[in-house]
Amino acid sequence: MTQFENPDDLQLKQLLETTKTIALVGASPKPERPSNGVMKFLLGRGYHVIPVNPGQAGNKIHGQTVVAQLSDITEPVDMVDIFRNSDDAAGVVDDAIAIGAKSVWMQLGVINPDAAAKAQRHGLIAVMDRCPAIEIPRIF
Repeated sequence: MTQFENPDDLQLKQLLETTKTIALVGASPKPERPSNGVMKFLLGRGYHVIPVNPGQAGNKIHGQTVVAQLSDITEPVDMVDIFRNSDDAAGVVDDAIAIGAKSVWMQLGVINPDAAAKAQRHGLIAVMDRCPAIEIPRIF
């Protein structure tokens, strides 16, 4: 298994301060889903959030139009926030690399050290098994 270490608090703070556009993979229109609450939180903190969910493409979540996949996004993406299972995270990381994202953030419970290490090898900042809605209030 690949050895992976999350960025320290100073690096996380810098990442969160420089991130403007977040693609949220696995966005759900259901209010009870964690991805829905985190998306609402991030929007409330001033981030531009693009929901990604093939089953919801064209619909809106929190007023933002859903795209089917990362490659459908026509603007630069700073962070890809991953609400998928740990195995699926690898494919999302590949897509994040392909669109030139600056970072990937795997949510709580999403643990794929190989995918995180691959992201790092391609110059992306990788965060794993954390939630920005928890880290932002803690760090700021």
